[in-house]
Amino acid sequence: MTFRLASLLLLALVLPALASCGDDQDARAPAAQELSREAIGHYCNMIVADHQGPKGQIYVADRDQPVWFSSVRDTIAFTLLPEEPKNIVAIYVNDMGRASWEAPEPETWIEARSAWYVIESSRRGGMGAPEPVDQPHASDPGHDEAGQ
Repeated sequence: MTFRLASLLLLALVLPALASCGDDQDARAPAAQELSREAIGHYCNMIVADHQGPKGQIYVADRDQPVWFSSVRDTIAFTLLPEEPKNIVAIYVNDMGRASWEAPEPETWIEARSAWYVIESSRRGGMGAPEPVDQPHASDPGHDEAGQ
């Protein structure tokens, strides 16, 4: 299966999961937290801030603190894996249309279901793996056609 086909299938599976964060949950969804050195990646158990590229955070209903991810890829994977909690309240990723790749700045979080993703980007995210880069829509102000 090609990477492009796998990416499209992943998005087809993920969009309904992200949409399940319904409007009734929006009223109680916590705001995105800013990244600190204490944020440890859920899957890699490493300091999230030490990785380049977009990061993610997911709030689960029974936790006060977000679950941190060193990449958008891992953030999306969390929503799909059967062993992970499904009582998701909010999902945030870095808006790479407003952030630097080396170290996304504070206040660049966007709700994951509002983000646009570049599939088959040549950029590498956390742990050096291909990253579905969050980018603004082409009609958004400040959009960079080069995807940077």
